[in-house]
Amino acid sequence: QVQLAESGGGLVTPGGSLRLSCEASGIRISNYVMAWFRQAPGKDRESIAAISGFGGDIYYVDSVKGRFAISRNNAENTVDLQMNRLKPEDTAIYYCAAGSGIYSLDSRTVREANFRFWGQGAQVTVSS
Repeated sequence: QVQLAESGGGLVTPGGSLRLSCEASGIRISNYVMAWFRQAPGKDRESIAAISGFGGDIYYVDSVKGRFAISRNNAENTVDLQMNRLKPEDTAIYYCAAGSGIYSLDSRTVREANFRFWGQGAQVTVSS
């Protein structure tokens, strides 16, 4: 049984930092593109970052470039999202996802339909 478990969410003030972690079981993440998506209240889920199987290709949505960093540790079967300079508009539920058959990372390929396995989500709230 495949499970992706997110941790590290919480409440942070604007300008602060959080680090999300996703631990996978039932799959070897080295065989997958790993990504983070988020869904804000009243909005569709959007992709925000993705990393190829061995980290050679990375994608970020424009709104998080320069503030967020995705990384992976294949030996530990984990993928992290370091979030810095957080803004209230970053408030959302953050989801970890694993996909395959994705050969380049951009806004067209890093989309929900290409990711088979999903975590339950972690709430991130940015508020003063």
